[in-house]
Amino acid sequence: MSLKEKISEDLKVAMKAREQVKVDTLRSVLSAFTYKKTELKRDINDQEEIDVLVKLVKQRNDSIDQFTKAGRNELAEKETLEKEIISAYLPAQKSEDEIKQIVKDIIAGLGEGERNQGMVMKAAMPKLKGLADGNLVKKIVSELLAG
Repeated sequence: MSLKEKISEDLKVAMKAREQVKVDTLRSVLSAFTYKKTELKRDINDQEEIDVLVKLVKQRNDSIDQFTKAGRNELAEKETLEKEIISAYLPAQKSEDEIKQIVKDIIAGLGEGERNQGMVMKAAMPKLKGLADGNLVKKIVSELLAG
């Protein structure tokens, strides 16, 4: 069963259970899949579906930050709930220790002249795409290069 099919099934269950936030969130995910399919003018594959979910989670994180700064806690709570619903469909995220080990290996594999944040991030993100938050990876890369 593809990710899209699983989300469609979960949408039906949520509709029957009258879980409105989940229904709205899953509809927005399916809409994002359709938009991506239209944009590419072809069916999207599993990795592209995960990329869409990662983008939606990132959007929710940005919204949570903005709503929290503006003192709109009720909207921040709604976005947090939506983020949790979407995140449930993502592959298991790497722990901070796992990310540190991957980044250490990348740094060790680079030459002395290539050990800057841009080069390390360029090598790390393809390996961690969909498995770790980019901001966390950036923070770990900065710490390891400084230390």
